Formats: sequence, structure tokens, C-alpha cells
Amino acid sequence: MSSLAFLVTELQSLASETRRKHPDVREAAEKSLAILRLSPEQATAHLASDGPQSDDLLRPVFMGCATKNAKVVAISLGSLQRLIALKAVPQSAVPLIITTMSDCMNQGVDIQLRILQTLLSLITNFPAVHGQLLGDALLLCFRLHESRIAVVSSTAAATLRQLVMFVVDKVVDEDRRDELTESAKTEAVLPNGATTKLGPSAHDAYAVFEDLCLLANSEHPQFLKLEALRKTFALELIESVLTNYHDLFRKHDELLLLLQHHLCPLVHKSLSDRPNFPLTLRCTRVVFLLLKQFSPELKTESEVFLMLLIRIVGAESGDTDPVDTAQGHTVRPLWMRVLAMEIMRGLCSDAELMRSVWDRYDAEEGGSKVFTSLITALKRLVTERPALLGVGQQMFGVGVSTHSSSSADGAYALDVGGVAGMVASAASATVSGVANMMTTEAGLSVQTSAMKLQCIDQLDKADSPPIPESYLYLLGVQCLVSLCEGFATFTAPLYNSIMVQKPRTAGEPVIRAPPALDLSTLPQDEPVTHQLQTVHNMVESGWPALLAALSFLISTNLSDELFVDVLASYQALTTVSGMLGLTTPRDAFFTSLARLAIPTRVVSSIDSYIPAEPSTPRTAASAISETFGLPGGSAQPPGLSERNMACLKVLVASAMFLAGSLGPSWFDILEALQNADYVLTMKGARAATSKRNTIGPGAGSLPPSRSVSSSGPATSGAPQPPSSPTPRHPLLADLDPDSLEHSIQRLFDASKNLEDSAFCDFVKALCKLSGAMIGMQSDTLEGTNESMEELAASPSSMLSPSAEPAHRRRVSGIHLPRTLRSGDFGIAKLGGVAMLNIHRLIYRSPDVAWDPITGHLLSVVRHYHAPPTIRIQAARVLDDILVVVPRNVTSSTELQPVVQRRVLDVLASQVIPPESSALAGNSTTIELRKMGLETLHQILQSSGHTLVVGWETIFEMLGSVCKSAPPPSGSVTPTPSNSLQDLGKNRPPPLSYLNEKSYTSLVKIAFQSLTLVCDSLSSLSPEHLRLCISTLGQFGRQADTNIALTAAESLLWGVSDSIQAKRRDEDKEPEYSALWMFLLLEVLGLCTDARPEVRVGAIQTLFRTLQLYGATLSLETWDECIWKVTFPLLDSITASIRRSAAMTPGDEPSSPAPAPAADLQWDESKILALQSIGSIFHDFLTSKIMRLDSFVKAWEVFVGHIQDSWLHDNRTITATALRCLEKAIRACSVAEDLKAQTMEALEIAWRACDEMGATVAEREASSPGAKSPTLAGSAVKPLTQEALMAYVDVIRCTRSLSRQLEDHEWQLERLTRLMTILKGVLTYPSSPDFRPDIDALSPVQAVVMEAVDSIDLTAQGVISLVLRDLSEYATLPFLAAFDVQTPLPSSLPSGSRVSRTAPSRVTYIALSKKTMPQLVDLFLRFKDDAAIYADGTVETIFAAYSIPIKLKYECPAPSKFGKDQPLWKTATASFLRIVRECGDQMRKLREKIPDERVEGVWRQVVDTFRGAILADCSAVEQFPLDVQEAEENFDLSLVASLEIDVVPYLGEASVPDYIVSQLARVLQQGSRLRTTDDDLPPSPSSLPDVPLPRGSKGSRESQSSKDFDKAENFGHGHIGAGTTALGHFLPRERFSYWCFDLLFLICSDTSQDQISARRRITALSIPSLLERCRLTLVGYVADESLRGNLPFPRAREEELLYVLRKLLHLRLWPGTLWAALSDSPSQYSSKQPAIDQSLAPSALIADAVKRSTKAHLFHFYPILCEIIGIPRRVPMAWVMTGAHRMSAESGKTPVEDTPDGHAVELDARTLAKDCLKAVGRELGVGH
Repeated sequence: MSSLAFLVTELQSLASETRRKHPDVREAAEKSLAILRLSPEQATAHLASDGPQSDDLLRPVFMGCATKNAKVVAISLGSLQRLIALKAVPQSAVPLIITTMSDCMNQGVDIQLRILQTLLSLITNFPAVHGQLLGDALLLCFRLHESRIAVVSSTAAATLRQLVMFVVDKVVDEDRRDELTESAKTEAVLPNGATTKLGPSAHDAYAVFEDLCLLANSEHPQFLKLEALRKTFALELIESVLTNYHDLFRKHDELLLLLQHHLCPLVHKSLSDRPNFPLTLRCTRVVFLLLKQFSPELKTESEVFLMLLIRIVGAESGDTDPVDTAQGHTVRPLWMRVLAMEIMRGLCSDAELMRSVWDRYDAEEGGSKVFTSLITALKRLVTERPALLGVGQQMFGVGVSTHSSSSADGAYALDVGGVAGMVASAASATVSGVANMMTTEAGLSVQTSAMKLQCIDQLDKADSPPIPESYLYLLGVQCLVSLCEGFATFTAPLYNSIMVQKPRTAGEPVIRAPPALDLSTLPQDEPVTHQLQTVHNMVESGWPALLAALSFLISTNLSDELFVDVLASYQALTTVSGMLGLTTPRDAFFTSLARLAIPTRVVSSIDSYIPAEPSTPRTAASAISETFGLPGGSAQPPGLSERNMACLKVLVASAMFLAGSLGPSWFDILEALQNADYVLTMKGARAATSKRNTIGPGAGSLPPSRSVSSSGPATSGAPQPPSSPTPRHPLLADLDPDSLEHSIQRLFDASKNLEDSAFCDFVKALCKLSGAMIGMQSDTLEGTNESMEELAASPSSMLSPSAEPAHRRRVSGIHLPRTLRSGDFGIAKLGGVAMLNIHRLIYRSPDVAWDPITGHLLSVVRHYHAPPTIRIQAARVLDDILVVVPRNVTSSTELQPVVQRRVLDVLASQVIPPESSALAGNSTTIELRKMGLETLHQILQSSGHTLVVGWETIFEMLGSVCKSAPPPSGSVTPTPSNSLQDLGKNRPPPLSYLNEKSYTSLVKIAFQSLTLVCDSLSSLSPEHLRLCISTLGQFGRQADTNIALTAAESLLWGVSDSIQAKRRDEDKEPEYSALWMFLLLEVLGLCTDARPEVRVGAIQTLFRTLQLYGATLSLETWDECIWKVTFPLLDSITASIRRSAAMTPGDEPSSPAPAPAADLQWDESKILALQSIGSIFHDFLTSKIMRLDSFVKAWEVFVGHIQDSWLHDNRTITATALRCLEKAIRACSVAEDLKAQTMEALEIAWRACDEMGATVAEREASSPGAKSPTLAGSAVKPLTQEALMAYVDVIRCTRSLSRQLEDHEWQLERLTRLMTILKGVLTYPSSPDFRPDIDALSPVQAVVMEAVDSIDLTAQGVISLVLRDLSEYATLPFLAAFDVQTPLPSSLPSGSRVSRTAPSRVTYIALSKKTMPQLVDLFLRFKDDAAIYADGTVETIFAAYSIPIKLKYECPAPSKFGKDQPLWKTATASFLRIVRECGDQMRKLREKIPDERVEGVWRQVVDTFRGAILADCSAVEQFPLDVQEAEENFDLSLVASLEIDVVPYLGEASVPDYIVSQLARVLQQGSRLRTTDDDLPPSPSSLPDVPLPRGSKGSRESQSSKDFDKAENFGHGHIGAGTTALGHFLPRERFSYWCFDLLFLICSDTSQDQISARRRITALSIPSLLERCRLTLVGYVADESLRGNLPFPRAREEELLYVLRKLLHLRLWPGTLWAALSDSPSQYSSKQPAIDQSLAPSALIADAVKRSTKAHLFHFYPILCEIIGIPRRVPMAWVMTGAHRMSAESGKTPVEDTPDGHAVELDARTLAKDCLKAVGRELGVGH
């Protein structure tokens, strides 16, 4: 809603409210409404322009205000406020409005508040209100401010503030527009009597501000018509104006005069009078504004105020409570000092203001020294009550007593000299004097000492608020911190821009460690220079007081936050002093930081500290002391507290920042860092290390991680706030010893950034410190010697022993105990510095870095009276430098030889001892020489290829070690290495060499250097080479096996390589060839060395040489190498092995005893020789060896060695020998020119394989696992699986290459021998390392199968051979598996991957799983080949499958870890796949297959089915039901295969009758559902070849079966005796019915194909079917007569119904039963003779009935009659019409309903009747 709409609403309300009592007001309001409704925009415009309607519109407002009715007045004022907001009030109406509001002022609170709102809106919307009119408006507000109603008074005060601000703001706007003319200005009289002209707004502001000042001073105002005004409110208005418009005041002199003449005296007077908290508070705030904003304009006044504040701060420093003194006046209260300090804190945080204070007062001659007084006052303030601030126990360190009377602890008073030293000492004395009176409550922290709202902001308080006692000192700390921060924040950026980022010329490097500022070199006329000079002077003047204050504060009980602030101030003053070149204060602050970081008591207490025994009982008093941190025995080692470490961190950071300008001051800083390292590492004891290259950036100074800070009660501090997740200040972060050590190390790393002069100062200070410390540790000498004289002349002459005792206390505080330190800080750091400044060592003048560093280190190394550890440390550092320097020298420069000569000369001074020294032979000197030789080795290793000078020096150093000496009497052979222990007779003989252990170590190091020299042979002359060879020969005969091995192997090889390289030059060829041949013979002599290491190394060297240079040798040379090197080597090694074996009594070969270590090493040597020979043959057989005239002879000898290894060597050698032969065979060439040699070689290889195969083939001839009688007593050792694999690979390689050459497969005879050998390998029973072969093939089995798979099967007879062997492989798990008990012999290779015990059984399961499907694939591939049928191969395959099929659940598990299919299932599936193809193929190939083979195949097929159907399945009862069902369904495939793949072919004439009958009897037995107690189920193994029906001899069923075969038994109805026994029901009822179904099927005329064959099958099978049915029917009738009403089991009832239904529906081929009962069923199956009419009627009828399709019902006629005659209930069941049991072919469920079927009830009596009816119909009497 718009303001106009609000106005209309207000006027309507006014008219409504005045309707009765004030009709004139109502009329005026309605008139105004009419005007507004007629034209709102025009009406408001008329109002603003003082139009003719303005009176009409404003009249109701004024009339309403005059009614004195509160509600009407309120509505009228609201209307007026709306008009003002619309700016629809003319200027002329403003006086009337003010008058009207003045008249209404005495109304209620709401009206008064509405007046204030309206006034504010009026003045702000009418800027043109000036002069008296403005004064009247302000007067109205002032009067309302005097109201006793709080809301009115406070609202009036707020309104006044806004109006006064608006008045002054109009001046700003007036100045900005600058549109006033002189006539528009008003003359004003200034306080100094002068006059000036001011604009309207400026005059208003001047008048208002002047009256406020007068009112605040209790004077009469000149502009405002007020009698008085509260001083506090006046000062608040003045403060508001000054706060917001200080810039305006600076532009207007008249306003500044008001400040100078009115405000300043007023404030000064108020501050000087008796303190009144509200007034003093506001005066103090005004003073802060005056000092902050107007100090340049009010110079004198500012000085007065500053000095006044300083006096207030420092007044009555002895007592802070307001009490009456003896003089009778009141001292300033605490709150006043607090107010002054809060103001001072604000001033000190303004660094620019502080600098201006210095410039205006302190810098002038005779000035008041305001800044100096301020610093002094602050120092006095913070130190006036030490008891209140407490003592920071952390600053004393941990693990030391906090009180001591020793004068040495006075060092806590900082040695800074002058006033600062005195003040600090006094402060320290004060602290120590009150230390014992401190409680844990004393301390200073922001949380406990500060006020939630600072005192100066508490304007609403009439009295001073409660002030913490320590708040004043917190303010003092904050002032000091602000001052220091101000110095740093101003100086650091300028220093960075001037010294670091200054413009540089091209190529000038970046300055990373600049020197201090030299102010004299800066432009003096620039303000920056003046400002820097000001800071310089301020620090120079105030640092003593600042240092005293800070050093006192940091030792008090500060909180972490304040401690960080004070420490940061330390850092700021230190860096500022350094940046500005103030050496004295900088060093003083560094010294103070050093004492704070490393308390002297901690340093001096370390050596005297004795760790307390944990088991020592402590007294209760000591426990209490420890708990409360009281002085007493230290329970923890001396160390640094967290705050000590923070000080150390600042010390290091400051030193790093000022590194470029410290100069000689480095010594004190480095001494402090040494002390810190000493404390942090607990006596500096680092773990000794034997590694080189430990001197570098960050090396040699990292201590073991150990906490030196205490979290226990001994570390006291200020009350800490609760822990919070906020991160700590950076100064308190990373205060662990490791981090501090890293920071110290970074300081040394920063030395690379120093300029040369600064770096020289740094290094000299470090050397000086090192020399001083080493001199303290050196033994006191009685006299001087030459070495001491040299040291005195060296750059580190401070090493000479001092006359002081060795156990003195240094100024640093380090006390040297009788046990000397293990290392020197200075030397360690010197090494790191040198590593970082390698280029400075190389490319700068030697006097900058090289001479000071190496001179000092060398002097320490040769200082024989220095501690040995220090000398060794110095040598290590020196050696590291000498190693690195040559690497960094630029090659091909003039500087390279100079530097190399410099390095080698220094190194020679270390390695070669002075002959005159009596101490040159002690252990330390030997160790130093050893280190020098190691350094030489490293130089040669890294820079040997760049050496251009100094070879003579190198050999001189090596020669100084290798001087020979006669062996001492009674010398013994040095102890061989571990690999040679227990060698017995093979131990090397004693050799002549020095026995001293120290010289032995020197020789080892020298040999390493000699090794590197051999790496640079190309640069050696022939004389040097000859010397090298002789030296190698000398080292090769040393007792140290490692040295001898290296000389024999690698170094001689290197020499050979070098010689061959130079032999290519034709001019030098004779000389170098002679050297090479001599070298070969020398190596050959070492090949049979008694030490295996040397032996192996020589063999490797010999063959590597031949292999590398063989291509360049002539055939004559090769012939000589073969006959004079290769074979003699094998002969000699073999002879050594035989001799060793003959001297070692052994057990039987099958269980060898662990071989001696020496024998194993000889074996390894022969293995290496064979491997090497194999490589030689592989590389050079084609190109060189096969082209020799003696190749065939050599090949025979070579193969003979392999064969000999097969028969006699340990099996670790045999596999390698065979691999060697395989490698050689693979290398044979197939080129035409070498084809004859290759064929001869292959023939020789096969003959050897054939002869070697006898070892396994003859064993295979005997039973698996048994020893061959011909070999049981022989010396042939058991062959390992690895050897067998290699042997098979040799045969495969030979075959492959032979086929490649001849392009056809081997002859069948050889293949037969091959298969015999492979079978022997496969079934080899004596291996000591059989591998698991259940889940996967063992390696030997896999390689044998690969060999079989590679045979070409297309040749005649090959497929039969392979199939028969594979069939045999498939039976191995069941016929040849055997247990293995033999543990692995120790002679097996150490790298063998088998476990230490062989598998417990060789199973061949994986092999069978692979071969059974493979047989199927091969059969299907060659099923058209009649030979596999004619030669009995197929029978063999079926016989192999029958074994697992018959075993069934007795088969071994198919896998150990997986879930493979059972073996019998795999066999069954494979068998059925072959059967599926077999019948059809034999029918096609009938003419090519003999009848006996057909008979044999079908006999084997039926026998296999018999085994499958009649297998023992009792185990299946233990399976879950779903598994039982799955197993039963799997066997359905057997019945289906019989029906589809077997029965159609069994009716052929070539199949004998007994086979068909046997199948029927198998189905008969398979269909049985139960056995009686005397009729146990037979197992497959107990069944005869021609199976009988299931049942034992003598059973009634067997007897009945026998009687049935007779013709006269047709229709016999004898029932026999019954039984009530239930019998044993067989498992797998469904499978029995499937067999029953199939038996009915093959006896019926259902199938109409091959009718003749099927009639024959029926004739041969019907007796079995009838016997099976008779057993069911007769058994039921016989048992029912005994059981009476006792019901039959379900299975028997279902069986009876099934038989009756099947018999009812069975339809035979005509004459089938007649043929079956004849003497020749096959003959009469299709056609029977005519009926003999001469027979008697009964016989005639019987003969005719037997020819009927229902003859079977006639046969059972008597039994059916018996069933009908049963008087009791007979079995019954509901069935679906059309339902039938599943046949094997249909695959349907046992009971299945057809869509048109319906349920009917059947019982046995009804079915029997139906059968009899069928008989009647057949006789013609039924229908």
C-alpha cells in the first residue's frame, strides 16, 4: 500500500474519530479527502509547492493536534508523518509544524514517541532547515530526552544522535557541492576571537558542536536554548561526531579550534579530577579518538594526553587498589588504569601512529621522549606484580629442579649487558624469589584474565564492572606484542622489496640470503627511508626495555595463546634488529632466545642423570612431589619442555631469516644449536652406522625419536582451556624432537643460499665451534710433537689442548663427562653444509670453502689425541666430500685435473700414514685408512672413467696396503667362509698372507678398488694390464674365498674381454692372443678347485668367454676347445664326483642317505658345466661344431656323458644333463648341407634314449610299485620327476626334428617302443618327488600326454596303438594307483618347488579324467577305420570304461579341491557316446570285421551295461533326495541307450544267442524291487561271466527259474510255500521299473522295424520276462495265504498291479513263445513249423496257444485263477485311463494322464479277470 493510501486512511480515521465532538475537524478532514480523491497527484503537488489548496489539506492535521484529544492528536500526527514522507508539506509550513509538535509535547508517551518520529522525518526530509528553526527542533528533542520515562528518553537520545549526525553530514554534502556564494554564508565568531564566514550547514554544525562542548563543560550554550545537559550524553554525542566525521574536522579549521579550545581542556580537566567511572570512561574514549585521528593537528594536546595516559598507567605501581595514601589523596583506581591501558592497546596497535609519536616527540632534541616513556612504563607495569603472574615451570625444562642456589643458574639472567641485563637479572631474581610461593592459580591467559566486554565499551555501567586482577597485565602484554608486530609488519615488506626483489641485471642470481639494510645507501629524500630510519631509532632506543619486559613475561605462567604472542614478539624484534643492521640488540635477542630454548640446568643435568630403576620403591613424599611438580628427584630424564622447543623453533627460524647478515655472530647461534642437538638427542648419542654417504642434507643430525617434552605434572603452565579440535598456532605445532631436528637441519641446508663472504663466515664459525669442542675432549699433552705443531699452523689451530681441565663447563652449559661424546656436532653439520655447497668447493677460490673445510677435517683426522669416534666421524665427512666433488666437476675443462689432483692429494694424506708417527699402526688409524680406501673405491666407482691424472697415486695407495710379509710361525689357515665349513678334505690348503684382522680388512677394501680398476681396463697400457693380471692371480690364491672367487670369475672375465677387444687390431693381435690363451688355461686350472665358489666362478668365466668370442674362433681353435677344454672338464668333474661317492658309504639307491655338502657342491659344479656346454652347443653347433671333422665322434662322446649321468649320477645332475642334450638337439641344423650329420646325431640320440628307456620300461614290465628283479640290486638311483620330464622332452625333440627332416612319422615298431617307454615313464614307481595328480596332471603326466598327442595317427596301426595305450591310461586309477612313503631326499635341488614330503598316493585320477573323453574324440575321428574293430581296440576301450562303471560309487574321488564329475559318470558318458556310433559303424563295416570281433564287441558292451545296471547303489541311500533323484535320472541314459543303440543291433545273426539272453537276464535282475533275507544283492565283482538271476543258491526263486526252462513247465501253476517276511527293498525303485519297461518292450511287437531281428530278440528274452512276472504273481499268492488280512507293503501291491496291467496289454510276436520253448529259439523266431494235427487235443491246443500273441496269459492261467479266488481284499489303485509307466524311450513321468483320460479304480482281481477274459477271447469263447 502506498503512502498516499495510508494518508487517505489516516484522514478517514480522523474524520470518523471527530464526527461527534469536533465536527469542524471532521469537515476539514472530509474536505481534504475530497481534494485527494479528486486528483491525488495534483493535490500532493500543490502541497509541496505551497499551492492554494495547501491550507485546506493541512488544516485538519493542525486542528486535530489542537483538540488535545490523545487519540485525535495521534491520528493527526500520523497524518502529518505521512505527508512528510510524501514530501507534500511546503517549506513554509515547517515552523508551524514544529510549533504544533511543541504544543503537543506534554501529551502521553505514544504522542511523544510519535513527535520524535515526526521530527526525525521532518529534519531529514527538509535539509533547508537551518539556524534557529533547526535549534528549535533539536531543543524539542533535548527536552524529550530529559523525560523520566525511559523509552522516551532513550528514543530521544537516539533521535538526537541521528539529527546531530545529519547536521554534520549536511556539511559534507555542502562541501562536496561547493555552490555557496559569499552572501549565503554566515559570519561566526571563533573561540580564539577571530571571525569567519560559514555556510548554513557548516554554521549549524559549528554551533551544535560548540554547544555540546560547552554543555559538557557545564557552560551555557550559545545556540541551543538549554539550561544543562548530562555531561555523559554530551560526550557521547561528541564521540559519535568525531568517530564518523574526523576527516571533515581536519578540513575545517573552525572545528579544529573547537577541539583545541573547548574539547581538549574539557577532557583533560575531567581526567585530572576525581575519577568518576561514567564520565572518565567517555572522556577516555574521546581522548583515544583525538590521539588516533588528530594527533598531527593537536601536537601539544596529544603530547599532554599521551604523558597523562603514561602517568595513569605507571601510577602507584606498587598497589592497584584505590586506597587512601599517607598524603591524604586518592590514588587512581584500577579501572582507570585499565581504561588507560585499553586506550594504549589501541594506540600501540597503530604502528604508523607510534612512528609518528617517535618523530614528533622522541626524535626532537629536548623532546618529551613519549615513546621511550611508554616502553618504560609498560615494562614497569608487567613486572610490578610477579606473584600475580606466576612462574612458567616449562621454561626451566623438564627433569630438572626448579630451584637452585648455584650461581651458575644466574645465567638465567640474560647476558645482554647494560640496562637490559640489569632489568632482566632483577626480573629473574624476583621470579626465583617468589617461585616457591606460586600456586597453580597464578598465571595469565586470555580466557581467565580478560573481560568478556572490555571496560571502555561498558557505557551502560554507572560504576566500574568487576575487573580481573590480572587484566591490567594482560593489556600490558598485548601492548608490547602490538608494538613488536608493528615493527615487523612495516619493516619486513620493505626489506623484502629492497633487498630480495630489487631489480637485477641480466645473469645476476636471485638473492636468497640478503645482508642487512644499510640505510645510508638508500635515497635520503624518500619517505620510506625516513620511516625505516624511524623504526631503526625506535628499536635502538627501546630494545633494552622491550627485551627486559619480554624476557620477564615469557618466564611467567602464560597461557599458550599469550606465550605464542610473546614469542612472536621476540621473533619480530630479533628479525627487525637483524634487518635494520642493529647488531647489538639482534645478538642480545638471540642470546636470550638461546637461554630460553636451552636452559643451562637442562644441559648440565643430562650427564648427571641416572635413570631410576622401575623396581625401586619410592617414598610417599617423592610420589607427592612428582605429582605436584615440586622440586625433588627427577623422575624423567632432563629435556626440553614444549615451550623450550617453541623458543628453539623461533631461534632457528630467525637465524634462517637473517642468515645472510649474521657474520661472526654465527658462533653463538651455532653453539646454541649444538646444545639443542645435545639435549634433543640425549647426550648426542646417535645410533652408530657403518653406512657411507651419511653426510648430506638432513644426514647425521636426526636423532632417534624420543619425546623430550613432558606432559606430566612437572610441566606447569597457566590454566588451560578445555581442549578443542581447532588447530594449534604454527609456533606450537611440530614441536617434537624430530621436527626440531629437521628445522635445525634446514638452517644448515640454507647455507647454499649464502653469498660467498657470508658462507665463509658461517663455515669458519662452524669450524671454530668444532675445534673448541674437540679441544675440550682431547687428552692433555705433556709436551708438543710434530703433529701438534702442524695442527697449530692449520686453519683449526683451536684443536690444541687447552690448559683448562678436560671436565670444565663451557659457557654453553655443556658439561663433558669422563665418558667422551660419540660424535661432534660441528663436524656432522660441516659435512652436510659441504654436500650442499659442492659447486662452491669446486668453482670458488679454495680459501672460500675448500681450505677451511678440508683443512679442519684433515687436522681432526690426523689429531692422534682426539677421541677416536671424533676422528672417524671427521674422516667419514671428509671422505663423503672427496667422493662427491669429482662427480660434479665439468669434464673437458682446465679445472678438472686441478680438482682431481686436489682430491687425491687430500685422500692420500689420509690413507698413507706418516712413517715417523708412532701411533700410525693403532686400530683407529687402521680404521681411518680403511675408510680412505673405501673412499678411493667410491671415487673409482663414480668418477673413475673421468680420471685424467692420479693413476700413480691410486696405485701408490693400493700398494701401501698390499705389501707382502712372511707368515708368522705357527700360522694357521684363515677360517673359510660359511659356505666352506665342514668341507673336510676339500678345505683349501694354508696360504701365505698376513693374519692380522685389520690388514685383512684393508686388503678387502683394496681389492674392491682393484675391481673398479679392472672396469677401466681400456685406458690401461699393456704394462698396466700385465700388472693387473699378476695382481689378480695373487688375489685369486688368497684364503678369502670371496676375493678368490671374484678374481677368478668377474675380474679375469673383464681382462679377457679387454684383451679380445684389443685383439681385433691386426698389429697387436699376436701379443693379445697369447695373453688370452694363457688366461683360458689359467681359468681351466681353477675349474677343479676344491672350493665350490671358485670352481663355479671359473667355469662361468670359461664358458662365457667361449660363448662371447666363439663366433670369431676358427674351426681348428674350436676343435681344440672341444677336446682339450670341454670334455676334459666333464671328465675331471665326474671323476671327482665318483671319488667322493666311493669314499662315502651309502645305503640302497632307493632310499639314499643325505649326501655330504661337498658332494652336493660337486654336483652343482657339474650341473653348471652341463648347462654351459648346452649353451655352447645351442649357440655354435650349427655354425661351428657340426662342421668339424670329428663332430660325430664328439657327439657320441657328448651323448655318452649324458647316458652315463642317467645311469650313475645323482638325479640333480640327470635332469640338467638331459636338458643339455635337449638343447643340443634343438640346435641341430635342418639345412641340406648338414642334413646327414643331423640324421646321424638324431639316430645316436634315439639309441641312447632307447637304452635309457630300459630303466623305466623293464620296471614297468613288473607290477607297479615293485622293484624290478633285474634292477633291484643295480646302482641305478631312483629317477626324479624332473629327470623323467627332461627325458620325455628329449624324445619329443628328437621325434620333432626327425619328422621335420624326413617329413613322415616314425615306423610303427619304433612308435611301439616309444609308447612302451612313455608308459613306463608314466607308471614309474620309484620317484622320490611325485607331484599331486588329482585335480591336474602332474608335470610328467602332462609331458607324456603331450608326447602322445604329437603322434601322427594317420599311419597304419598307429591309432590302434594309441587308443589301446590311452585305454590303459584310463584304467590306471583303478588298477595301478599306489601309496608313496618315500620322503624327499636331501639331494634334490634347493629350488625345487615341491614340499619336503611327497604326496601320500599316486592316483592317476587327472590322467584318467583327461584320457576318457580323449578316447571318445579319437574314436569318433577314426570310427570309419575297420582296423580298430578288427584288432580288438574297441573292445579294449569298452573294457577300460567298464571298470569305473562297475565300481560306480566305489571309484576314488574325482578331485581334491574342485567339484569335478565322478569318474564313473565320465566313463558312462564317454562309453555311451561310443556305443551310439559303434552299432551303426559295425553294420557298415561288417564285411571287414571278423565275427569273433563282433561277438567280442557286443559281449563287452553287454557286460559293461550289466556292470552299470547291477552296480551296488546302496551308497546312494545316504544322499539327499534331490541328489538321489538326479543320480537315478543319470542312469536313465543307460536304459535309453540300450533301447536305442544296442537292442536294434543285437538281433543280427552275427550276435550269438547267449549275448541276447544275457541282456534279458540283466534287465530281469535290474527290474527287481526287493530281495528276501536269504537273497542278498550281488556286487559286480561277485557276478559270474554269465550272470545268474539275483539270488543265492537254494532260494525258491532260483529253483523256480531253473525249472522254467523246460518246455513241460508251460502253464505250470505250482504256487509253493509263502512267507510273511517283508524282505529287503532295493533302492532306486524308478530305475527298476525302467528296466522292467524295457524288458516288456523288447518282448512285445511294438517296434515294427527290423522285424526279423526283433522277433529273434523277443524269442530269446521272453523266458526272462515270464520268469520275472511269475516271481511277482506266485510270490503274492503264496504270501497272501499266510498274511491273511495283514496288508502288503505299497511296493508289492504296486508291483502286482503293474505286472497284471502289463501282461494284460502285452502283445507278443506270433509264435514267439513257441520258439522260446523250442530247442533253437533263433531258428524258429520268425517262422515255426506247422501244427502237428496228430497231437492229442490237449497237446494240440497247447501247441496252438503257444503260437498266440497272448500266449503269456495262457502260461499264467493257473495263477490268474488263484488271484481271482482270493477271498480277501486284493490290491487296488486309482489310475487314469491311457496312463502308463514311463518307458526308457519316452522319458515321461511314471504316471501321466492324457488329455482324454479319466480316473478309474483298478484292483488285482479285476485285472486278473480281464486277463482271463482275454484268454477266453483268444480261445474264441469270449467277446
